[in-house]
Amino acid sequence: MRDKLRASLDVAGPAIGLIVVMVLFAILVPDRFVSLYNFRTVATQTVIVGLGAIGMTFVMISGGIDLSVGSVIALCCVVTAILLRDGHGELVALLGGLGVGAAVGAVNGLLVTRLSIVPFIVTLGTMGVARGVSKWLADEQTVRAQAGWLADLMVKTPDPGWLLLARGVWITLVLAVVSTLALRRTVFGVHTFAVGSNERTARLCGVPVERVKLGVYVLAGLFGGLAGVMQFGRLTVGDPTTAIGLELDVIAAVVIGGGSLSGGRGSIAGALLGAFFMSVLGNGCTLTGVPNYVQEILVGTIIVAAVALDRWRRAATVSAG
Repeated sequence: MRDKLRASLDVAGPAIGLIVVMVLFAILVPDRFVSLYNFRTVATQTVIVGLGAIGMTFVMISGGIDLSVGSVIALCCVVTAILLRDGHGELVALLGGLGVGAAVGAVNGLLVTRLSIVPFIVTLGTMGVARGVSKWLADEQTVRAQAGWLADLMVKTPDPGWLLLARGVWITLVLAVVSTLALRRTVFGVHTFAVGSNERTARLCGVPVERVKLGVYVLAGLFGGLAGVMQFGRLTVGDPTTAIGLELDVIAAVVIGGGSLSGGRGSIAGALLGAFFMSVLGNGCTLTGVPNYVQEILVGTIIVAAVALDRWRRAATVSAG
């Protein structure tokens, strides 16, 4: 009962913050902010960070971190473009992007489990490697290709109109529901929380810790790969310099949504709310003419505040126990 109440509060917190920010921008720029087109724009902008945040939620609940997500998105974006440029179909390009993302995730997981290297260091290294490989494959320039139906995934005003939102938004929401069920209703999900809460106890209880860690990093890579394909659909070019610094937005989304950098805590719904919060903040700042560097300062401040709040909550929980 206490866990369910805590999970509800984790979602309610960012929801209240989101409402406050939306009301603020609705007052400041009502004509441009409060419109169906702008809502569609914000929802579409949430897809990339949202997909990354779903994968990151699994990793952070298990007690890890993945700093390579931005570079993985760029690499998969480039791979998707190259496959299309070389005459392969959209489905092959989609699977290629997903496969590369999963491969990077597997490398992260194997390095963390087999070599017992701290996840921060492992993913910091693969962040640089993935970015470098994407620039090498693209010959340090954008890769142009016919996007086909992949571009339709990120069209703000989809056809047919009854969809209301871009197909990428609906795909993200469906995957969020599936991921939530996987976290809450499957053995893998229970094991993920157990590893993040107390790895030593989980190991003594027979939880396959290494397998779980490998699984969450592969999942994070898959979601990063799909985000890379979506990014290609949005840009319609393979850009090796895209998503620089996006890992901060992804981590911020998870932390804002109630996730803990210490592991054992987090939810998919909270992460998506956090991602939507980040998109609303960026969109509102742009519409009000706030400079980009101010937005970066705000994001950094929000991350620090969210982590401080998480530490306070954990300390309060320990004291209450």
